[in-house]
Amino acid sequence: MEGNRPKRRKDKYNPYNIYEKDKHYYISFKDGQGALHKLEISRALYDTFDSFELDDLVYLNVVDRHIEQSEVWETTLNVRAIEKPESIEEVVLKKIQIEALHTAMKILPEMQRRRMQLYYFEGMTYEQIAKKEGCTKMPVKRSIEAAVERLKKELKKI
Repeated sequence: MEGNRPKRRKDKYNPYNIYEKDKHYYISFKDGQGALHKLEISRALYDTFDSFELDDLVYLNVVDRHIEQSEVWETTLNVRAIEKPESIEEVVLKKIQIEALHTAMKILPEMQRRRMQLYYFEGMTYEQIAKKEGCTKMPVKRSIEAAVERLKKELKKI
């Protein structure tokens, strides 16, 4: 940017820049189509925009240093958390569902149970399982799909 300009934070909420060049004062901004416009402004208008920027900086510093730290409570931390903590009900329900799944898996034939374990819990692909068992991927795929259907029926009973 040309000329001298006041210090200010750069962010998406500052739609304009003010600066001084050769004892003339300017404002530059982009319009809705993205075209850059530069206009000469009076010293009074420059000072007004400058004071707005200084007021904004003061306010942002107050928020950063005081308000933000005073609101660090458990509820605010939970709101900010990337992964929300699970409620007790969710944890208990998940454990019950996992137990029901393991119980239902016990009724599956050994081969289907092993393939389900490899595919869903160990993250292997059909091809990897087939290679490990010495067959093609289609029998593995059909076996896993049949096991899933059988588990769905069993879990509906519970």
